Amino acid sequence: MGRGTAVAGCPVARRPASDRFQAMDVSFDVLVVGAGCAGMRAAIEAHDAGARVAVVSKLHPTRSHSGAAEGGINAALGNKAEDSPETHAFDTVKGSDYLGDQDAIEIFTREAPGDIYQLEGWGCVFSRNAEGKLDQRPFGAAGSPRTVYSADITGHVLIQVLYEQLQRRMSEGLVVFEEYFAFRLVEDGGRCTGVICWDLLHGGVKAVTGSATILATGGAGRLFRATTNAYACTGDGMAMALRAGLPLKDMEFMQFHPTTMYPSGILITEGCRGEGGYLLNKDGERFMKRYAPNALELASRDVVSRSETTEIEAGRGVNGSVMLDLRHLGPEKILNKLPGSRELAMTYAGVDPIFAPIPVRPGAHYHMGGVETDEWGLTPLEGLYAAGEVACVSVHGANRLGGNSLMETITFGRRAGRHAAEYALGRTAAANGRAETARADAEAWVDGLLAVEQGERPWQIRDELGQSMLENFGVFRYPDKMDRQVGIIDELRHRYGRGVVIEDKGTVFNSDLTQAIELGYLLDLAACMLQAGVVRKESRGAHSRPSDFPERDDENFMKHSITTWVDGAPQLSYREVRMTKWEPMVRSY
Repeated sequence: MGRGTAVAGCPVARRPASDRFQAMDVSFDVLVVGAGCAGMRAAIEAHDAGARVAVVSKLHPTRSHSGAAEGGINAALGNKAEDSPETHAFDTVKGSDYLGDQDAIEIFTREAPGDIYQLEGWGCVFSRNAEGKLDQRPFGAAGSPRTVYSADITGHVLIQVLYEQLQRRMSEGLVVFEEYFAFRLVEDGGRCTGVICWDLLHGGVKAVTGSATILATGGAGRLFRATTNAYACTGDGMAMALRAGLPLKDMEFMQFHPTTMYPSGILITEGCRGEGGYLLNKDGERFMKRYAPNALELASRDVVSRSETTEIEAGRGVNGSVMLDLRHLGPEKILNKLPGSRELAMTYAGVDPIFAPIPVRPGAHYHMGGVETDEWGLTPLEGLYAAGEVACVSVHGANRLGGNSLMETITFGRRAGRHAAEYALGRTAAANGRAETARADAEAWVDGLLAVEQGERPWQIRDELGQSMLENFGVFRYPDKMDRQVGIIDELRHRYGRGVVIEDKGTVFNSDLTQAIELGYLLDLAACMLQAGVVRKESRGAHSRPSDFPERDDENFMKHSITTWVDGAPQLSYREVRMTKWEPMVRSY
Protein backbone atom coordinates (compact mmCIF):
# COMPACT_ATOMS: atom_id res chain seq x y z
CA MET A 1 0.00 0.00 0.00
CA GLY A 2 1.19 3.48 -0.78
CA ARG A 3 1.30 5.91 2.14
CA GLY A 4 1.80 9.66 2.31
CA THR A 5 5.07 10.49 4.02
CA ALA A 6 5.58 13.06 6.76
CA VAL A 7 9.13 14.34 7.02
CA ALA A 8 10.94 13.31 10.17
CA GLY A 9 10.53 15.84 12.92
CA CYS A 10 7.09 16.99 11.73
CA PRO A 11 5.40 18.03 14.99
CA VAL A 12 2.51 16.26 16.61
CA ALA A 13 1.94 19.33 18.76
CA ARG A 14 -1.45 21.01 18.70
CA ARG A 15 -0.03 24.18 17.19
CA PRO A 16 3.09 23.42 15.13
CA ALA A 17 5.52 26.29 14.73
CA SER A 18 5.87 27.36 11.12
CA ASP A 19 9.68 27.29 11.26
CA ARG A 20 9.57 23.52 11.74
CA PHE A 21 8.48 22.83 8.21
CA GLN A 22 8.52 24.46 4.82
CA ALA A 23 5.87 24.35 2.13
CA MET A 24 6.69 20.88 0.85
CA ASP A 25 7.70 19.26 4.11
CA VAL A 26 4.32 17.81 5.09
CA SER A 27 2.29 15.14 3.33
CA PHE A 28 -0.40 12.88 4.73
CA ASP A 29 -2.69 10.07 3.70
CA VAL A 30 -5.86 12.00 4.63
CA LEU A 31 -6.11 15.75 5.01
CA VAL A 32 -9.27 17.09 6.71
CA VAL A 33 -10.10 20.76 6.16
CA GLY A 34 -12.29 22.00 9.00
CA ALA A 35 -12.56 20.92 12.62
CA GLY A 36 -16.22 21.03 13.55
CA CYS A 37 -18.22 17.89 14.25
CA ALA A 38 -17.95 16.59 10.67
CA GLY A 39 -14.23 17.31 10.37
CA MET A 40 -13.25 15.85 13.71
CA ARG A 41 -15.42 12.77 13.21
CA ALA A 42 -13.88 12.23 9.75
CA ALA A 43 -10.35 12.64 11.12
CA ILE A 44 -10.99 10.18 13.97
CA GLU A 45 -12.38 7.56 11.59
CA ALA A 46 -9.56 7.96 9.06
CA HIS A 47 -6.95 7.67 11.81
CA ASP A 48 -8.61 4.57 13.26
CA ALA A 49 -8.57 3.03 9.77
CA GLY A 50 -4.77 3.28 9.78
CA ALA A 51 -4.22 6.49 7.82
CA ARG A 52 -1.76 9.24 8.66
CA VAL A 53 -4.13 12.18 9.21
CA ALA A 54 -3.85 15.94 9.46
CA VAL A 55 -6.59 18.43 10.31
CA VAL A 56 -6.37 21.98 8.95
CA SER A 57 -8.65 24.56 10.59
CA LYS A 58 -8.84 28.34 10.58
CA LEU A 59 -10.17 28.09 14.16
CA HIS A 60 -9.32 26.14 17.24
CA PRO A 61 -11.55 23.03 16.95
CA THR A 62 -13.65 23.85 20.02
CA ARG A 63 -14.46 27.26 18.52
CA SER A 64 -16.03 25.68 15.44
CA HIS A 65 -19.63 26.61 14.73
CA SER A 66 -20.88 23.08 15.46
CA GLY A 67 -20.62 24.04 19.12
CA ALA A 68 -23.46 26.53 18.67
CA ALA A 69 -26.02 23.79 17.87
CA GLU A 70 -28.41 23.58 20.78
CA GLY A 71 -31.52 21.45 20.58
CA GLY A 72 -30.39 17.92 19.81
CA ILE A 73 -29.43 15.15 17.40
CA ASN A 74 -31.87 12.77 15.70
CA ALA A 75 -31.85 8.98 15.82
CA ALA A 76 -34.69 6.46 15.91
CA LEU A 77 -33.98 4.92 19.31
CA GLY A 78 -37.63 4.60 20.33
CA ASN A 79 -36.93 5.47 23.96
CA LYS A 80 -39.95 7.75 24.36
CA ALA A 81 -42.38 6.44 21.76
CA GLU A 82 -42.45 3.86 19.00
CA ASP A 83 -40.01 4.76 16.23
CA SER A 84 -37.91 3.18 13.49
CA PRO A 85 -35.27 4.19 10.95
CA GLU A 86 -37.93 3.86 8.24
CA THR A 87 -40.22 6.33 10.03
CA HIS A 88 -37.26 8.68 10.47
CA ALA A 89 -36.50 8.32 6.77
CA PHE A 90 -40.08 9.08 5.73
CA ASP A 91 -40.20 12.16 7.97
CA THR A 92 -36.93 13.36 6.44
CA VAL A 93 -38.15 12.77 2.88
CA LYS A 94 -41.43 14.54 3.58
CA GLY A 95 -39.69 17.38 5.39
CA SER A 96 -37.32 17.82 2.43
CA ASP A 97 -40.40 18.50 0.26
CA TYR A 98 -39.37 15.35 -1.61
CA LEU A 99 -36.13 16.82 -2.91
CA GLY A 100 -33.91 14.68 -0.67
CA ASP A 101 -32.20 11.68 -2.25
CA GLN A 102 -33.97 8.75 -0.64
CA ASP A 103 -31.14 6.22 -0.85
CA ALA A 104 -28.85 8.58 1.08
CA ILE A 105 -31.63 9.32 3.58
CA GLU A 106 -32.17 5.60 4.25
CA ILE A 107 -28.44 5.10 4.89
CA PHE A 108 -28.47 8.09 7.20
CA THR A 109 -31.42 7.00 9.33
CA ARG A 110 -30.32 3.35 9.45
CA GLU A 111 -26.83 4.15 10.75
CA ALA A 112 -27.78 7.01 13.10
CA PRO A 113 -28.63 4.91 16.20
CA GLY A 114 -25.24 3.17 16.18
CA ASP A 115 -23.50 6.53 15.93
CA ILE A 116 -25.42 7.83 18.94
CA TYR A 117 -24.41 4.86 21.06
CA GLN A 118 -20.80 5.30 19.98
CA LEU A 119 -20.89 8.96 21.06
CA GLU A 120 -22.38 7.90 24.37
CA GLY A 121 -19.60 5.35 24.80
CA TRP A 122 -17.03 8.09 24.17
CA GLY A 123 -18.47 10.05 27.08
CA CYS A 124 -21.14 12.29 25.55
CA VAL A 125 -23.39 13.25 28.46
CA PHE A 126 -26.88 13.07 26.98
CA SER A 127 -29.93 13.90 29.08
CA ARG A 128 -31.76 10.83 30.41
CA ASN A 129 -35.35 9.98 31.30
CA ALA A 130 -36.67 8.54 34.55
CA GLU A 131 -35.80 5.02 33.38
CA GLY A 132 -32.18 5.96 32.81
CA LYS A 133 -32.46 5.74 29.02
CA LEU A 134 -31.36 8.49 26.66
CA ASP A 135 -34.22 10.98 26.67
CA GLN A 136 -35.74 12.19 23.40
CA ARG A 137 -37.75 15.33 22.75
CA PRO A 138 -40.12 16.14 19.87
CA PHE A 139 -38.88 18.38 17.07
CA GLY A 140 -40.69 19.94 14.14
CA ALA A 141 -42.26 17.66 11.49
CA ALA A 142 -41.10 14.50 13.27
CA GLY A 143 -43.49 11.55 13.53
CA SER A 144 -41.98 10.54 16.86
CA PRO A 145 -39.95 12.25 19.61
CA ARG A 146 -36.50 11.17 18.40
CA THR A 147 -34.22 14.10 19.22
CA VAL A 148 -31.54 13.02 21.70
CA TYR A 149 -30.19 16.02 23.59
CA SER A 150 -27.89 17.40 26.26
CA ALA A 151 -30.16 20.01 27.87
CA ASP A 152 -29.96 22.78 25.25
CA ILE A 153 -26.19 22.75 24.65
CA THR A 154 -25.97 19.56 22.56
CA GLY A 155 -23.49 20.89 19.99
CA HIS A 156 -21.19 22.16 22.73
CA VAL A 157 -21.18 18.75 24.42
CA LEU A 158 -20.56 16.91 21.13
CA ILE A 159 -17.68 19.09 20.06
CA GLN A 160 -15.95 18.75 23.43
CA VAL A 161 -16.25 14.95 23.34
CA LEU A 162 -14.96 14.78 19.76
CA TYR A 163 -12.05 17.04 20.64
CA GLU A 164 -11.15 14.73 23.53
CA GLN A 165 -11.06 11.85 21.04
CA LEU A 166 -9.00 13.95 18.64
CA GLN A 167 -6.49 14.77 21.38
CA ARG A 168 -6.13 11.11 22.26
CA ARG A 169 -5.20 10.36 18.66
CA MET A 170 -2.84 13.33 18.50
CA SER A 171 -0.64 11.39 20.91
CA GLU A 172 -0.67 8.61 18.30
CA GLY A 173 0.48 10.80 15.39
CA LEU A 174 -2.61 12.70 14.21
CA VAL A 175 -1.60 16.32 13.50
CA VAL A 176 -3.75 19.44 13.90
CA PHE A 177 -2.77 22.64 12.09
CA GLU A 178 -5.09 25.10 13.79
CA GLU A 179 -5.34 28.70 12.63
CA TYR A 180 -4.45 27.59 9.12
CA PHE A 181 -6.86 29.17 6.65
CA ALA A 182 -7.24 26.95 3.57
CA PHE A 183 -8.18 29.00 0.52
CA ARG A 184 -7.26 26.90 -2.55
CA LEU A 185 -7.34 23.27 -3.57
CA VAL A 186 -4.26 21.68 -5.16
CA GLU A 187 -4.85 19.47 -8.17
CA ASP A 188 -2.31 17.25 -9.88
CA GLY A 189 -3.11 14.95 -12.78
CA GLY A 190 -6.87 15.04 -12.20
CA ARG A 191 -6.55 14.33 -8.46
CA CYS A 192 -6.92 16.58 -5.45
CA THR A 193 -3.60 16.46 -3.64
CA GLY A 194 -4.06 18.99 -0.85
CA VAL A 195 -4.72 22.61 -0.02
CA ILE A 196 -2.99 25.97 0.02
CA CYS A 197 -3.24 27.74 3.39
CA TRP A 198 -2.46 31.06 5.01
CA ASP A 199 -0.73 30.59 8.36
CA LEU A 200 -2.73 32.93 10.57
CA LEU A 201 -0.41 32.66 13.57
CA HIS A 202 2.95 33.14 11.87
CA GLY A 203 2.04 34.46 8.42
CA GLY A 204 2.91 33.05 5.03
CA VAL A 205 1.40 30.80 2.39
CA LYS A 206 1.85 27.06 3.02
CA ALA A 207 0.93 23.90 1.13
CA VAL A 208 -0.29 20.85 3.02
CA THR A 209 -0.72 17.79 0.83
CA GLY A 210 -2.45 14.45 1.15
CA SER A 211 -3.53 11.48 -0.93
CA ALA A 212 -7.14 12.26 0.01
CA THR A 213 -8.71 15.55 1.14
CA ILE A 214 -11.99 15.96 3.03
CA LEU A 215 -13.73 19.34 3.03
CA ALA A 216 -15.62 19.90 6.30
CA THR A 217 -15.68 23.69 6.35
CA GLY A 218 -19.34 24.30 7.21
CA GLY A 219 -21.93 26.59 5.68
CA ALA A 220 -22.31 30.08 4.25
CA GLY A 221 -24.81 31.73 6.59
CA ARG A 222 -22.79 34.95 6.63
CA LEU A 223 -24.29 35.74 3.24
CA PHE A 224 -27.16 37.22 5.26
CA ARG A 225 -27.01 40.04 7.79
CA ALA A 226 -29.48 38.37 10.18
CA THR A 227 -28.05 34.92 10.80
CA THR A 228 -27.38 32.44 13.56
CA ASN A 229 -24.03 31.63 11.96
CA ALA A 230 -20.63 32.53 13.37
CA TYR A 231 -18.42 35.03 11.53
CA ALA A 232 -16.35 32.11 10.26
CA CYS A 233 -19.24 30.61 8.24
CA THR A 234 -18.28 32.04 4.86
CA GLY A 235 -18.66 29.06 2.53
CA ASP A 236 -14.91 28.47 2.16
CA GLY A 237 -15.08 24.84 1.05
CA MET A 238 -17.98 25.39 -1.36
CA ALA A 239 -16.19 28.29 -3.03
CA MET A 240 -12.88 26.42 -3.29
CA ALA A 241 -14.65 23.48 -4.89
CA LEU A 242 -16.62 25.76 -7.21
CA ARG A 243 -13.48 27.52 -8.41
CA ALA A 244 -11.84 24.13 -9.01
CA GLY A 245 -14.66 23.25 -11.43
CA LEU A 246 -16.74 21.06 -9.12
CA PRO A 247 -20.55 21.15 -9.10
CA LEU A 248 -22.56 22.66 -6.27
CA LYS A 249 -26.03 21.26 -5.64
CA ASP A 250 -29.30 22.95 -4.59
CA MET A 251 -27.73 26.32 -3.85
CA GLU A 252 -31.04 28.21 -3.70
CA PHE A 253 -32.17 26.50 -0.50
CA MET A 254 -31.18 28.49 2.58
CA GLN A 255 -33.13 27.58 5.69
CA PHE A 256 -34.38 30.35 7.95
CA HIS A 257 -34.71 29.27 11.57
CA PRO A 258 -37.97 30.52 13.10
CA THR A 259 -36.57 31.50 16.48
CA THR A 260 -33.53 33.74 16.35
CA MET A 261 -33.46 36.34 19.09
CA TYR A 262 -34.30 39.95 18.32
CA PRO A 263 -32.26 42.01 17.67
CA SER A 264 -29.02 39.97 17.92
CA GLY A 265 -29.99 37.00 15.70
CA ILE A 266 -28.64 34.51 18.26
CA LEU A 267 -30.27 31.10 17.98
CA ILE A 268 -32.98 30.09 20.43
CA THR A 269 -33.28 26.33 20.04
CA GLU A 270 -36.21 24.47 18.54
CA GLY A 271 -36.02 22.53 21.79
CA CYS A 272 -37.98 25.40 23.39
CA ARG A 273 -40.93 24.54 21.16
CA GLY A 274 -40.21 20.84 21.55
CA GLU A 275 -40.65 21.25 25.29
CA GLY A 276 -43.98 23.02 24.74
CA GLY A 277 -43.21 26.68 24.05
CA TYR A 278 -45.81 28.86 22.26
CA LEU A 279 -45.43 31.48 19.54
CA LEU A 280 -47.55 34.59 20.11
CA ASN A 281 -48.24 37.73 18.09
CA LYS A 282 -48.71 41.21 19.57
CA ASP A 283 -52.32 40.39 20.45
CA GLY A 284 -51.24 37.37 22.50
CA GLU A 285 -52.71 35.02 19.89
CA ARG A 286 -51.10 31.61 19.39
CA PHE A 287 -51.10 32.24 15.66
CA MET A 288 -49.73 28.88 14.50
CA LYS A 289 -53.28 27.55 14.98
CA ARG A 290 -54.17 29.34 11.74
CA TYR A 291 -51.21 28.08 9.70
CA ALA A 292 -50.60 24.55 11.02
CA PRO A 293 -53.61 23.57 13.16
CA ASN A 294 -52.31 20.08 13.90
CA ALA A 295 -48.55 20.50 14.28
CA LEU A 296 -48.74 24.09 15.59
CA GLU A 297 -45.25 25.29 16.67
CA LEU A 298 -43.79 21.92 15.67
CA ALA A 299 -44.51 22.26 11.98
CA SER A 300 -41.40 22.15 9.80
CA ARG A 301 -39.07 25.13 9.95
CA ASP A 302 -40.02 26.50 6.54
CA VAL A 303 -43.71 26.57 7.53
CA VAL A 304 -43.08 28.26 10.89
CA SER A 305 -40.72 30.84 9.40
CA ARG A 306 -43.23 31.76 6.70
CA SER A 307 -46.00 32.00 9.30
CA GLU A 308 -43.97 34.33 11.48
CA THR A 309 -42.99 36.49 8.54
CA THR A 310 -46.62 36.74 7.45
CA GLU A 311 -47.62 37.89 10.95
CA ILE A 312 -44.83 40.47 11.06
CA GLU A 313 -45.56 41.82 7.57
CA ALA A 314 -49.29 42.05 8.45
CA GLY A 315 -48.46 44.32 11.38
CA ARG A 316 -49.13 41.75 14.08
CA GLY A 317 -45.52 41.60 15.23
CA VAL A 318 -43.66 43.48 17.95
CA ASN A 319 -40.75 45.56 16.62
CA GLY A 320 -40.31 43.19 13.68
CA SER A 321 -40.54 40.05 15.79
CA VAL A 322 -43.01 37.66 17.41
CA MET A 323 -42.89 36.32 20.95
CA LEU A 324 -41.71 32.90 22.15
CA ASP A 325 -43.53 32.18 25.40
CA LEU A 326 -42.10 29.63 27.84
CA ARG A 327 -43.68 30.95 31.04
CA HIS A 328 -46.26 28.17 31.25
CA LEU A 329 -43.49 25.54 31.29
CA GLY A 330 -42.54 26.61 34.78
CA PRO A 331 -39.16 27.41 36.33
CA GLU A 332 -38.15 23.79 36.97
CA LYS A 333 -38.43 22.68 33.35
CA ILE A 334 -36.76 25.84 32.04
CA LEU A 335 -33.88 25.55 34.48
CA ASN A 336 -33.36 21.81 33.89
CA LYS A 337 -33.96 21.48 30.14
CA LEU A 338 -33.46 24.96 28.69
CA PRO A 339 -30.83 26.67 30.87
CA GLY A 340 -28.73 27.85 27.92
CA SER A 341 -31.68 29.50 26.21
CA ARG A 342 -32.61 31.29 29.43
CA GLU A 343 -29.05 32.55 29.85
CA LEU A 344 -28.91 33.79 26.25
CA ALA A 345 -32.25 35.57 26.56
CA MET A 346 -31.23 37.25 29.80
CA THR A 347 -27.82 38.30 28.46
CA TYR A 348 -28.72 39.45 24.95
CA ALA A 349 -32.39 40.45 25.14
CA GLY A 350 -32.70 41.45 28.79
CA VAL A 351 -35.56 38.99 29.20
CA ASP A 352 -35.92 36.17 31.73
CA PRO A 353 -38.17 33.60 29.99
CA ILE A 354 -39.43 32.38 33.36
CA PHE A 355 -41.28 35.70 33.63
CA ALA A 356 -41.57 37.13 30.11
CA PRO A 357 -41.64 35.94 26.48
CA ILE A 358 -38.56 36.16 24.23
CA PRO A 359 -38.71 38.31 21.06
CA VAL A 360 -37.78 36.14 18.05
CA ARG A 361 -37.85 36.29 14.27
CA PRO A 362 -36.64 34.14 11.36
CA GLY A 363 -32.92 34.29 10.59
CA ALA A 364 -30.64 32.57 8.07
CA HIS A 365 -29.54 29.35 9.71
CA TYR A 366 -28.57 26.39 7.53
CA HIS A 367 -27.71 25.91 3.88
CA MET A 368 -29.19 22.75 2.43
CA GLY A 369 -27.02 23.05 -0.70
CA GLY A 370 -23.32 22.42 -1.05
CA VAL A 371 -20.64 20.42 -2.84
CA GLU A 372 -22.26 17.49 -4.65
CA THR A 373 -21.18 14.15 -3.18
CA ASP A 374 -22.19 10.51 -3.21
CA GLU A 375 -23.22 8.60 -0.09
CA TRP A 376 -19.54 8.23 0.95
CA GLY A 377 -18.82 11.94 0.63
CA LEU A 378 -16.87 11.50 -2.61
CA THR A 379 -16.99 14.41 -5.05
CA PRO A 380 -16.48 14.21 -8.84
CA LEU A 381 -12.81 15.13 -8.32
CA GLU A 382 -10.72 12.07 -7.48
CA GLY A 383 -9.32 12.20 -3.98
CA LEU A 384 -11.67 14.95 -2.78
CA TYR A 385 -14.47 14.34 -0.28
CA ALA A 386 -16.91 16.60 1.57
CA ALA A 387 -19.00 16.12 4.72
CA GLY A 388 -21.29 18.21 6.89
CA GLU A 389 -22.93 21.47 5.87
CA VAL A 390 -20.38 22.12 3.11
CA ALA A 391 -21.66 18.98 1.35
CA CYS A 392 -24.95 18.10 -0.33
CA VAL A 393 -25.51 14.33 -0.21
CA SER A 394 -28.57 15.20 -0.26
CA VAL A 395 -30.43 14.18 2.90
CA HIS A 396 -32.07 17.57 3.51
CA GLY A 397 -33.46 18.42 0.08
CA ALA A 398 -35.37 21.70 0.14
CA ASN A 399 -35.81 21.85 3.92
CA ARG A 400 -33.85 20.32 6.80
CA LEU A 401 -35.54 18.88 9.86
CA GLY A 402 -34.19 20.11 13.19
CA GLY A 403 -31.83 17.59 14.76
CA ASN A 404 -30.81 16.06 11.42
CA SER A 405 -27.81 18.33 10.84
CA LEU A 406 -25.79 17.25 13.87
CA MET A 407 -26.54 13.65 12.99
CA GLU A 408 -25.42 14.25 9.40
CA THR A 409 -22.06 15.60 10.57
CA ILE A 410 -21.42 12.44 12.59
CA THR A 411 -22.76 9.80 10.19
CA PHE A 412 -21.38 11.23 6.97
CA GLY A 413 -18.23 12.52 8.63
CA ARG A 414 -17.54 8.95 9.73
CA ARG A 415 -18.36 7.53 6.29
CA ALA A 416 -16.17 10.08 4.47
CA GLY A 417 -13.27 9.44 6.86
CA ARG A 418 -13.47 5.69 6.35
CA HIS A 419 -13.71 5.86 2.56
CA ALA A 420 -10.97 8.48 2.26
CA ALA A 421 -8.61 6.33 4.35
CA GLU A 422 -9.31 3.25 2.26
CA TYR A 423 -8.72 5.28 -0.91
CA ALA A 424 -5.46 6.77 0.35
CA LEU A 425 -4.05 3.54 1.76
CA GLY A 426 -4.82 1.65 -1.42
CA ARG A 427 -2.87 3.97 -3.70
CA THR A 428 0.58 5.37 -4.11
CA ALA A 429 1.24 8.69 -2.42
CA ALA A 430 -0.16 11.71 -4.20
CA ALA A 431 2.31 13.38 -6.52
CA ASN A 432 3.54 16.65 -5.08
CA GLY A 433 4.95 18.24 -8.20
CA ARG A 434 2.07 20.69 -8.54
CA ALA A 435 1.92 21.77 -4.89
CA GLU A 436 4.98 24.05 -4.90
CA THR A 437 3.84 25.74 -8.10
CA ALA A 438 0.36 26.21 -6.63
CA ARG A 439 1.84 27.60 -3.44
CA ALA A 440 4.00 30.09 -5.32
CA ASP A 441 1.03 31.19 -7.46
CA ALA A 442 -1.09 31.69 -4.33
CA GLU A 443 1.68 33.61 -2.63
CA ALA A 444 1.92 36.00 -5.57
CA TRP A 445 -1.86 36.44 -5.50
CA VAL A 446 -1.85 37.25 -1.79
CA ASP A 447 1.00 39.72 -2.31
CA GLY A 448 -1.17 41.39 -4.96
CA LEU A 449 -4.07 41.72 -2.53
CA LEU A 450 -1.84 43.29 0.10
CA ALA A 451 -0.31 45.68 -2.44
CA VAL A 452 -3.61 47.46 -3.22
CA GLU A 453 -3.48 50.99 -1.74
CA GLN A 454 -6.69 52.60 -3.04
CA GLY A 455 -10.24 51.30 -3.15
CA GLU A 456 -13.01 50.16 -0.84
CA ARG A 457 -12.64 48.37 2.45
CA PRO A 458 -13.98 44.78 2.27
CA TRP A 459 -16.46 45.32 5.11
CA GLN A 460 -18.37 47.91 3.07
CA ILE A 461 -19.13 45.40 0.32
CA ARG A 462 -19.79 42.63 2.84
CA ASP A 463 -22.35 44.73 4.74
CA GLU A 464 -24.19 45.64 1.54
CA LEU A 465 -24.22 41.99 0.49
CA GLY A 466 -25.64 40.79 3.81
CA GLN A 467 -28.34 43.45 4.03
CA SER A 468 -29.44 43.11 0.40
CA MET A 469 -29.57 39.30 0.57
CA LEU A 470 -31.82 39.55 3.62
CA GLU A 471 -34.12 42.05 1.92
CA ASN A 472 -34.29 40.43 -1.51
CA PHE A 473 -33.69 36.69 -1.03
CA GLY A 474 -35.08 35.93 2.40
CA VAL A 475 -38.01 33.87 3.67
CA PHE A 476 -40.17 35.01 0.74
CA ARG A 477 -38.71 35.49 -2.73
CA TYR A 478 -40.41 37.95 -5.09
CA PRO A 479 -39.45 38.24 -8.79
CA ASP A 480 -38.72 41.97 -8.74
CA LYS A 481 -36.58 41.69 -5.61
CA MET A 482 -34.65 38.71 -6.96
CA ASP A 483 -33.97 40.56 -10.21
CA ARG A 484 -32.80 43.54 -8.18
CA GLN A 485 -30.52 41.29 -6.15
CA VAL A 486 -28.94 39.81 -9.27
CA GLY A 487 -27.97 43.34 -10.30
CA ILE A 488 -26.68 44.15 -6.81
CA ILE A 489 -24.47 41.06 -6.76
CA ASP A 490 -23.11 41.87 -10.22
CA GLU A 491 -22.26 45.38 -9.03
CA LEU A 492 -20.67 44.16 -5.80
CA ARG A 493 -18.59 41.59 -7.65
CA HIS A 494 -17.44 44.31 -10.05
CA ARG A 495 -16.45 46.55 -7.14
CA TYR A 496 -14.61 43.69 -5.47
CA GLY A 497 -12.83 42.84 -8.71
CA ARG A 498 -11.50 46.40 -9.01
CA GLY A 499 -9.57 45.77 -5.81
CA VAL A 500 -10.29 46.18 -2.12
CA VAL A 501 -7.91 47.80 0.33
CA ILE A 502 -6.47 45.66 3.08
CA GLU A 503 -5.23 48.21 5.59
CA ASP A 504 -3.30 45.70 7.68
CA LYS A 505 -0.18 44.87 5.67
CA GLY A 506 1.24 42.60 8.35
CA THR A 507 1.38 38.82 8.42
CA VAL A 508 0.41 37.86 11.98
CA PHE A 509 -3.32 37.38 12.60
CA ASN A 510 -4.19 39.53 9.61
CA SER A 511 -7.98 39.28 9.77
CA ASP A 512 -8.26 42.04 7.14
CA LEU A 513 -6.63 39.70 4.64
CA THR A 514 -8.67 36.62 5.49
CA GLN A 515 -11.94 38.58 5.47
CA ALA A 516 -11.12 39.96 2.03
CA ILE A 517 -10.63 36.41 0.73
CA GLU A 518 -13.83 35.25 2.45
CA LEU A 519 -15.75 38.10 0.83
CA GLY A 520 -14.76 36.77 -2.59
CA TYR A 521 -16.15 33.38 -1.58
CA LEU A 522 -19.46 34.89 -0.45
CA LEU A 523 -19.91 36.92 -3.62
CA ASP A 524 -19.41 33.85 -5.80
CA LEU A 525 -21.85 31.78 -3.75
CA ALA A 526 -24.44 34.57 -3.75
CA ALA A 527 -24.34 34.62 -7.55
CA CYS A 528 -24.94 30.86 -7.60
CA MET A 529 -27.84 31.06 -5.16
CA LEU A 530 -29.61 33.83 -7.04
CA GLN A 531 -29.28 32.18 -10.43
CA ALA A 532 -30.73 28.91 -9.13
CA GLY A 533 -33.48 30.73 -7.23
CA VAL A 534 -34.63 32.84 -10.17
CA VAL A 535 -34.87 29.82 -12.45
CA ARG A 536 -36.69 27.57 -9.92
CA LYS A 537 -40.22 28.73 -10.71
CA GLU A 538 -42.06 27.04 -7.88
CA SER A 539 -42.35 27.10 -4.10
CA ARG A 540 -40.63 24.16 -2.41
CA GLY A 541 -39.34 23.99 1.15
CA ALA A 542 -37.21 26.99 1.99
CA HIS A 543 -37.67 28.46 -1.50
CA SER A 544 -41.01 30.30 -1.39
CA ARG A 545 -42.35 32.42 -4.25
CA PRO A 546 -45.82 33.44 -2.99
CA SER A 547 -46.63 36.05 -5.62
CA ASP A 548 -45.83 34.27 -8.88
CA PHE A 549 -45.30 30.52 -8.25
CA PRO A 550 -46.95 29.71 -4.89
CA GLU A 551 -47.27 25.95 -5.47
CA ARG A 552 -44.79 23.10 -5.71
CA ASP A 553 -44.26 21.98 -9.32
CA ASP A 554 -43.23 18.31 -9.32
CA GLU A 555 -43.59 17.98 -13.08
CA ASN A 556 -40.95 20.58 -13.88
CA PHE A 557 -38.85 20.99 -10.72
CA MET A 558 -38.65 17.66 -8.95
CA LYS A 559 -34.93 17.84 -9.61
CA HIS A 560 -31.70 19.12 -8.10
CA SER A 561 -30.15 22.31 -9.37
CA ILE A 562 -26.48 21.81 -10.29
CA THR A 563 -24.21 24.85 -10.50
CA THR A 564 -20.73 24.96 -12.01
CA TRP A 565 -18.41 27.91 -12.54
CA VAL A 566 -17.71 28.65 -16.20
CA ASP A 567 -15.77 31.68 -17.45
CA GLY A 568 -16.22 33.58 -14.20
CA ALA A 569 -19.96 33.04 -13.84
CA PRO A 570 -22.34 30.33 -12.59
CA GLN A 571 -23.80 27.89 -15.09
CA LEU A 572 -26.95 25.96 -14.18
CA SER A 573 -28.11 22.44 -15.02
CA TYR A 574 -30.27 19.83 -13.31
CA ARG A 575 -30.10 16.28 -11.99
CA GLU A 576 -32.89 13.88 -11.09
CA VAL A 577 -33.80 13.19 -7.46
CA ARG A 578 -33.05 9.60 -6.45
CA MET A 579 -36.20 7.90 -5.16
CA THR A 580 -36.61 4.50 -3.55
CA LYS A 581 -40.08 4.06 -2.06
CA TRP A 582 -41.80 7.37 -1.30
CA GLU A 583 -43.71 9.20 -4.01
CA PRO A 584 -44.40 12.92 -3.56
CA MET A 585 -47.53 13.89 -1.68
CA VAL A 586 -48.96 17.18 -0.43
CA ARG A 587 -47.69 18.14 2.99
CA SER A 588 -50.35 18.87 5.60
CA TYR A 589 -50.12 20.20 9.14
